[in-house]
Amino acid sequence: MPALIETLGLTKQFDTLTAVDHLTLTVVEGEILALLGPNGAGKTTTVRMLSSILKPTAGSARVAGYDVVRDARAVRHIVGHLTEFPGLYLRMRPLDYLDFFGELQGMARADRRARAQELLQHFDLWDARARRLGEYSKGMRQKMALIRAMLHNPRILFLDEPTSAMDPHSAKQVRDAIASLRGSGRTIVLCTHNLYEAEALADHIAVIRRGKLIALGTPAQLKCDLLGLPLWQVRLARPLDQPWPSLNGALQVQSFDDLTLRYHTRAPETANPLLLRRLQEIGAAVLELHEMPRSLEEVYLKLVL
Repeated sequence: MPALIETLGLTKQFDTLTAVDHLTLTVVEGEILALLGPNGAGKTTTVRMLSSILKPTAGSARVAGYDVVRDARAVRHIVGHLTEFPGLYLRMRPLDYLDFFGELQGMARADRRARAQELLQHFDLWDARARRLGEYSKGMRQKMALIRAMLHNPRILFLDEPTSAMDPHSAKQVRDAIASLRGSGRTIVLCTHNLYEAEALADHIAVIRRGKLIALGTPAQLKCDLLGLPLWQVRLARPLDQPWPSLNGALQVQSFDDLTLRYHTRAPETANPLLLRRLQEIGAAVLELHEMPRSLEEVYLKLVL
């Protein structure tokens, strides 16, 4: 897939503070990238530079072929940006608010009205369309800010903490909406502290600490690189009356008892079926065989602590 976002040595300095430090990163078209890191790591600053809101101090970045400095107007037109704090015009009503931003993006009046209705209905805000935005709850305001970012069908979405302040139902609606965009060719950069959200949605994870990129890969790659081989467990319905099969060293046994065996293997695609066959041959009643869950939280804490 072609690269839609490219940074090379991207740097942002505020007086003596280096918020982003020589960041080099590529995001391909149609990908969801989760940008993780502690508070102050440089995630929001990175997204603001990629949205042509902040000018880099050094380095360069291109979004859909446009330079974020020289082609700032074009970049702002093809991206949608949900900021960490919604910044809504609280005296306005939702349809007027969205109509205003749709007009700024050059949308025809009929198109922006139809799109606004579609999104308000999708996010369960249509029945609240007569209320001013100042009367909305925090979660409702967050959904309005997301609708504003999505209004003009941007090719690229930058989402900074998209589900903060939301109840579980609303957060699920937003996650489902983000996941549904994956098949539409849109590219999404997601800044979040919600590691479950990142793991569920992202194709790749980038971890930033003190402005520097310290890890990049798929969730599975990062788990393997930082946590080692996956741990597998086989559990029986009744105790074995003989030793567990060894498979000639294909299993690195971690623990076992009469009912449970836990092990690592470098070739689960061959070792696991072979183990099941051997257990069947000796009359074992296999209840389950599964990979023990490992969370992105374990990876994240190992990187940043």
